[in-house]
Amino acid sequence: MPKQLTATALQRIAGLEAFPQPSIIPLSTPVVLMHGFGMGATFRRGGHLHEEAMYLRTRGIRAYAPNVAAYNTVDARSSMWLRRIAPILDETRSDRIIIIAHSMGGLDARHLIHNEGLHEVVDVLITVSTPHRGSSIANLVLEQPSVVRNWMMEMADWLGKHALEDATANALQAITQLTPSYLNSSFNPETPDHPDVEYWSFAGHAGKGTEITMDPVLRFLNAYLYDREGPNDGFVSVDSARWGTFCGTVEADHARQVGFQSKLGGATFDSNGFYATIADKLYNAGY
Repeated sequence: MPKQLTATALQRIAGLEAFPQPSIIPLSTPVVLMHGFGMGATFRRGGHLHEEAMYLRTRGIRAYAPNVAAYNTVDARSSMWLRRIAPILDETRSDRIIIIAHSMGGLDARHLIHNEGLHEVVDVLITVSTPHRGSSIANLVLEQPSVVRNWMMEMADWLGKHALEDATANALQAITQLTPSYLNSSFNPETPDHPDVEYWSFAGHAGKGTEITMDPVLRFLNAYLYDREGPNDGFVSVDSARWGTFCGTVEADHARQVGFQSKLGGATFDSNGFYATIADKLYNAGY
C-alpha cells in the first residue's frame, strides 16, 4: 500500500461510518401532519408536508401527511381530516395519535378535538404558525375591490376543486374564518381547549423586526402585518401563533416552515430537521 495513504485518508475516501443511518426517534404514537390553507407550496411535492413526513419515517416515526381541501372552511376540511385519520388508526393498529399542524391546520385540529370527538385519540396537538387569533392578511384580502377579490376567489375555488379528487372549495368563507374578528369573537369562545389533550405551539418570524431574511414574495405582506401585529412570518404573527404551552419561535417565513424554498432569495431553513426536533421533544416528554 502507498505509504502516503494513511488510515484517516482511507476512511475519508471510503466514506464509511460505524452507524451511517440517522438515529431513531422511538415515538410510540403515530404522528399526523396537518397542512394549512392554499396550494402555493404543494405543486410537484406531494403536498405541503409530504417530504417532512417521509423524512420522519427515516427516523423511525410512523408519520402521515394527508391532503385535504386547500381552499375551504374549517368545517369542510375537518370532515375530510376525519376520513383521512380513520385509516391511519387502522393501518398503525393504534388508538392514539399526535397531531402536528401547520397554519390553518391547527384550527382544523382544535375544531376536531372539541367538536368531533378527536380528544378520544389525540394525546398532543402541536401547532406551528397557526393564526389562533386571526391574521390581518385575511382582512387585506377581503378589503380588495370586489372585482379583484371575486377573481381571486373564483381562481382559488377552481384550483381547490380540481387539484384533489374529493375536494370542494369556498375560499371566501375560509378567508373570513381567518380574520381576527372571527377567531376572537366566534371560533375561540366556541372552541375551548379540551382538558384531556395537551396543546403546544410554535410561532414563525422573519423579515421586518428580525435578522432573518424574508422571501421577496412575502416582503409586502410581512411589512403590512408587522405594522399591525408585530413580528411575523409573512402570514401569521408571533402573538397570534401562541397557544397553550409556547415552545418558541422558528426562524423561517411561512413557506419555508413547510420546506418550500423559492429561488428568489431568503434564508434557508431545514424543515425536516425542525419537525424531527419536535418529535425529539415529544419523545423526551414521554410520548
